[in-house]
Amino acid sequence: MYLLLACSLFVGYIGIERALFYGNMDAGKAFAEQFYTQMKLRRCDQAQQLAAGAHGGLPLILQEIFQGQAGPDVKAFVEMQSGIFIAKLRNRLYYLSVIVTMAPLLGLLGTISGMIRAFSVLNIQSGQAIAITGGVGEALIATAFGLCVAILALAVHAYFTQRLDRIITDMELCFSALETMAEKVGQ
Repeated sequence: MYLLLACSLFVGYIGIERALFYGNMDAGKAFAEQFYTQMKLRRCDQAQQLAAGAHGGLPLILQEIFQGQAGPDVKAFVEMQSGIFIAKLRNRLYYLSVIVTMAPLLGLLGTISGMIRAFSVLNIQSGQAIAITGGVGEALIATAFGLCVAILALAVHAYFTQRLDRIITDMELCFSALETMAEKVGQ
């Protein structure tokens, strides 16, 4: 039970930490769409101002590109910076998937050990079957708690995985607009 309690606290910690991190690093879908529109209309100055005025990982990468920090190979720079940013976004999500798998197993382990204790009472006090029922009920609590922890971890993992996918889609939209603009300028 103590391991399950530790797992539930860890899930809570990861959920809060990731929510704060994503809140600071996610520029939002509206930013990506506005940036894409500005680049499509060949308004690089407005797109640059938009990136400078926004917060998050994507606007920071775009600002570095506009400031010339990308060097001659912008595509390689974008891939490298995107990889670093996505790795930061994925940080600790793996632990949630481990807890989703591990929590029910810990609950079952608690149930089995509780059942063993309950049946050992029967061996000691033969003929007292009523003593088992309390032990069985107590043992099943471990399984229920393990399932609750797993469900919570699964929900948190699914939420942040979906949010990560949306951020990646926004990044691809902005970078494709940059690439299209670079191709048009190169002609």
